[in-house]
Amino acid sequence: MDPSKLITVQIINAFVANNKGGNPAGVVLNADHLSIKNKLEIAQKVGLSETAFVSSSKTEAFKLDFFTPTKQIAHCGHATVATFSYLKQLGLLQGTQSSKETIDGSRKIKIIGENAFMEQLAPKYSSLEKHEAAILKSIGLTRSDLLPNSSIQLVNTGNSFIIIPIKTTKLLKNLKPNLGLIKKISIELEAIGYYAFTPTASDLNSDASTRMFAPSYGISEEAATGMAAGPLASYLHDVMAIDKKIFRIAQGNFMEVPSPSLIIVDLNIEKGKITRLMAGGKGIVKEEIIVSISN
Repeated sequence: MDPSKLITVQIINAFVANNKGGNPAGVVLNADHLSIKNKLEIAQKVGLSETAFVSSSKTEAFKLDFFTPTKQIAHCGHATVATFSYLKQLGLLQGTQSSKETIDGSRKIKIIGENAFMEQLAPKYSSLEKHEAAILKSIGLTRSDLLPNSSIQLVNTGNSFIIIPIKTTKLLKNLKPNLGLIKKISIELEAIGYYAFTPTASDLNSDASTRMFAPSYGISEEAATGMAAGPLASYLHDVMAIDKKIFRIAQGNFMEVPSPSLIIVDLNIEKGKITRLMAGGKGIVKEEIIVSISN
């Protein structure tokens, strides 16, 4: 086998809670020589929800390309956290500030210890009243199962997510997702997927418990979604009027194989409005694998 066709991939769990659980992402360093076709093939062979490819950038500290097993995407929260936490642990980051270039522009990265935080944009909200019945049907809920005085909304801080406020932890745990319907609705609304939550947290160290479904990206359920936690924290602050700057979002507890995760979101608020936010956590290397590419 030609050594140039053997690619080393680090499997890193991001957003670990007490160094356990988290959401695994593939990370490939020194990826400058890889084509888009190569990257997609590698992501397919790694088989995780996302794999990040790190290469040099003329404008930022690093260039990151993100691939699911089916397509390239603009951003990925847990793969970003996994990458920069790993770079910090390797000694390749100095200070507390870094940055990434992506196909959708540049984002700032903040480093606190071995935790990496990624910048997201100010939130944009869209009503989904016309789609509410279909969304509820797709996860086995009725209107009475939602939090009082709340609504399902499309929230975007760089990517769009369908935020669903659910009344109790029991209802969240017992959701019956119809992945075919969720995929259809997500594509129609140009959303990554559903982010269902309840403020009745599964542990005392979090502000909300969540579940993430993104079948249009090949993800039946995800253990931690940094790009969705940002929109949720914004929703909690702006829509539910929870007067906090830092939110701790739990995820992964109710998966078929639980993988408890914790995402920390720090809102930047000026004159009562969120101007930007940082979402992050810690990554831990779980294993190293070697995959081969065809060309």
